[in-house]
Amino acid sequence: MAKLVVTYPADAGARFDRDYYVNVHLPLCQQHFGPAGMTGGEALFPLADDSPFLCVGILSFADPAAIGAAMAVPGVGEVFADIANFTNVQPTATAMA
Repeated sequence: MAKLVVTYPADAGARFDRDYYVNVHLPLCQQHFGPAGMTGGEALFPLADDSPFLCVGILSFADPAAIGAAMAVPGVGEVFADIANFTNVQPTATAMA
């Protein structure tokens, strides 16, 4: 199993639509990345107002190679373009095994 951890920083003036992320963006990721080996996704939201993150998204994959395969699917551009629909911050993604 491998994880792609996506963090969204709590920058000044940042906006983040939690509902959209959970109900639209994560299913969009599953739609495009599922055939490449994505097995699930979750969103973690901080309880504290002073957190450095607005959200931590965790995408689970069958193995590390599946993360690379997901980043090469034809729909990856649609997934990345969708980010602007729920936030105005630049996320950072880190692959972990």
